[in-house]
Amino acid sequence: MADSQTIAYISDVGASRLKPLFVTGCVLTTVFLDASFLADRWLRHRGRLVPNTTRTEKVLSGLVIVCALVGTAGLILLSVFDTANHPRLHDIFLLLFIAGYIFSAIFICWEYQRLGMKYREHRVLRVSFWIKLVFVLVEIVLAIAFVSCTFTSHYNAGAVLEWAIAIIFSFYVFSFYVDLYPAVYTKDANRQQHASKDYHNHNHTTPTTTREMEEGGTGRLPPAIHAPGCPSYAATRGVPSDF
Repeated sequence: MADSQTIAYISDVGASRLKPLFVTGCVLTTVFLDASFLADRWLRHRGRLVPNTTRTEKVLSGLVIVCALVGTAGLILLSVFDTANHPRLHDIFLLLFIAGYIFSAIFICWEYQRLGMKYREHRVLRVSFWIKLVFVLVEIVLAIAFVSCTFTSHYNAGAVLEWAIAIIFSFYVFSFYVDLYPAVYTKDANRQQHASKDYHNHNHTTPTTTREMEEGGTGRLPPAIHAPGCPSYAATRGVPSDF
């Protein structure tokens, strides 16, 4: 800490005896956040969440993951190369971390904006889009102010801004609960659809009796279609419209 500084940066705390805890926390944060990005991509690919159907949406999804990995590298490396022993490297990795995750949030906002226009019945896409857009705008303003204060030796103001950025980033991490939660409702529907498809193939495409061969199949519908109260999204592999 500088002589005129009375408020510690997170980096100052992480360069002390708490460094092992700081490194562990940074690694776990990035692992779970990146796992959320990968889970979102996999669930859309499997049809458990509304899918990416255009090339642009798939490219944006890929850029989200690439930028997140850049931010991951920055956060882990800045925790290892602490500000007390490697101040220049620490600042470089700090900027890499901030830039990586801000660009990742920009691309995911863009992706969700396109999905929200296509699937207007799914409110969760709009909610998630606005959450992430607010994060992007606020974090960009705070990041500019933080860099300005730090490099002009206004260390106390810079420390306050760094803590604020970290807290808001934590809420951004938790916001992926909103994105992934609808997959809970499509788990059974997805399994039911596959079971219905297998049943249909077995009873309609491969008749086993002479009568079935003459009639072109059994003429029976899969049990999932007859089931009362079967939600409409089960047949479309989507999510309930109230999400």
